[in-house]
Amino acid sequence: MNKQEKNNRVLNGLKVSVVIVSIAALVTLAACSQQVSKQQTSIPGYFQEAIEAPSRSPKYVQRDVYRHPIETLNFFNIKPTDTVVEIWPGDGWYSEVLAPLLQSQGQLIAAHFPEQSQIKYYERSRAKFNKKMQQPAYNKVQVSSFHPPKQLNIAKAGSADKVLTFRNVHNWMKSGAEQAAFKAFFTVLTPGGYLGVVEHRAHEGTSLTQQIKSGYVTESYVKQLAQEAGFMFVASSEVNANIKDTKNYPNGVWSLPPSLRIADENKAAQLAIGESDRMTLLFKKP
Repeated sequence: MNKQEKNNRVLNGLKVSVVIVSIAALVTLAACSQQVSKQQTSIPGYFQEAIEAPSRSPKYVQRDVYRHPIETLNFFNIKPTDTVVEIWPGDGWYSEVLAPLLQSQGQLIAAHFPEQSQIKYYERSRAKFNKKMQQPAYNKVQVSSFHPPKQLNIAKAGSADKVLTFRNVHNWMKSGAEQAAFKAFFTVLTPGGYLGVVEHRAHEGTSLTQQIKSGYVTESYVKQLAQEAGFMFVASSEVNANIKDTKNYPNGVWSLPPSLRIADENKAAQLAIGESDRMTLLFKKP
């Protein structure tokens, strides 16, 4: 072997060593990044305290396994000092968690159905919710009316830190009021405030007609609604995903629990699927 060949072999060895060192450094950086990520996503104890509140209904607690309230509210960056507007809270599943969380330092505003309406379901649901709010655990909760596009004044403009809506977008689509709803959310939020959306998730490419019929909405359409209202998309989470959900049922999403609008002989199979596959999206008001 001549001198030039020896020099080339030394240089090649040095290159290999540099590559090995570089790979090792990248692995170390990745490990550190993962550790930082875990620290950043640590869950504060006040969420656990809220879901353990004695005022929660036992039948609602059973649904925690499907709805992941701690992880969802943590993803939405809910703080005990926040003013939070919950949109169309229904019977108050999430209100039972938000009320104790915000009781001491924050404020929960429940934007429910109007008390007086031509829709009897709205009136019954609102009356039931009002009765629930008379319990001592909810004495600080403010209740307003929301019926887009007619009633949009859910709270003072620019007063809320967070607006949250759980499984409601498809309902506004039925009446063509979805854009008015998202604009109302934008109005009530303070600059820098956040909108959190949980919704039944349709396969991309599903027509608007089928989305309305099935109750499943595409992520792209929800993002479009938010962005057209002025929001910036921040992040998405798969915390409420369910790969068992085929999204192909005679009665749409209402074939799954808790509605279970399906023949008795098929209920066991639907119960095994669990609740729907859901998107969890976070948007910000600039």
